[in-house]
Amino acid sequence: MSKRRILYIPTRAHTERVFTKEDFEMFLRLFDVTVNVKDRDLSSSEVAELITGMDGLVTGWGSPGLTDEVFEKADRLKIIVHSAGSVRPILAKPVVEKYVIPRSICVVSCRRAIAYNVAESAMGMMIMTLRRWFDHIQAYREKGVWRSREISENGQFLMGATVGIVGVGVVGREVVRLLKPFDVKILVYDPYLSEWEAGRLGVRRVGLNELFEKSDVVSIHAPLTSETYHMIGRDQLRRMKDGAVVINTARGGIIDHDALIEECRKGRIIAFLDVTEPEPLPPDSPLRDLKNVYITPHVAGAGYYGYHMIGKTVVKSLEDFFAGRPVEDALDMNLYDITA
Repeated sequence: MSKRRILYIPTRAHTERVFTKEDFEMFLRLFDVTVNVKDRDLSSSEVAELITGMDGLVTGWGSPGLTDEVFEKADRLKIIVHSAGSVRPILAKPVVEKYVIPRSICVVSCRRAIAYNVAESAMGMMIMTLRRWFDHIQAYREKGVWRSREISENGQFLMGATVGIVGVGVVGREVVRLLKPFDVKILVYDPYLSEWEAGRLGVRRVGLNELFEKSDVVSIHAPLTSETYHMIGRDQLRRMKDGAVVINTARGGIIDHDALIEECRKGRIIAFLDVTEPEPLPPDSPLRDLKNVYITPHVAGAGYYGYHMIGKTVVKSLEDFFAGRPVEDALDMNLYDITA
């Protein structure tokens, strides 16, 4: 039986990021792969010129939107594997409705692989902020103070805490898994999570306001949609306990920044933001100067482990699909608004 033909359009730099050498060599052995020899991001028209006769397409960060022109020439396309997270940059909703769903094209996102890195980052942020390590380090480095009276050395840290998770998708579920050894109580807000599934995960579903009232630390893992834009505002932030922490590794637009500035100026809570609105924040943003706000440059998803899991996911997804097996990371494109 001849090998399935795969069009692989990511650049060499992207390939080196998400594949180990051994996994990419396996990919080339298993399939008849046409690679991007231009070693730059291709245009939609260039993809259209190459897609005819291809059984599968692998995209990645920097890949162009897949247009009508691409799908009109994609006479054999059965599966698209996006070696990155959200597929929205490559698949607009009208294209999904016009071509992907009617043709039953399988679409795979490697978001679960990236989720490992984001969840690890969220865990580290929880521990570091609750224990005030940033403040202790800064006091000693800048002021020479061994144990500052202004910084409590005791408190409710992660062990035994109440942790609120907003959004229980692939990242949120990985955070739940990593939290289990810490003997925490986990509250979740996710309108799409059933009571049965919450029980299976060992978490308790609550309303958004209750989650903010009762949690010692809140970690945000919801997608940015019209429903979640500025979902977290004054009403939620003012309900937080004194000394509580809010962490955002999802998308900056989920938190109303004006409301966050207002609450953080009171000095009651701590915010750790790996994502902001916009990115980076303008030089005059008060969030950049507040001592109880920690900002990192959207790096929570980075890390060899998760990135290399992307390459493994690409190969496994293609193998499973063409062998007629279920594809674990396939998306339900009928639920584009909440899963894509």
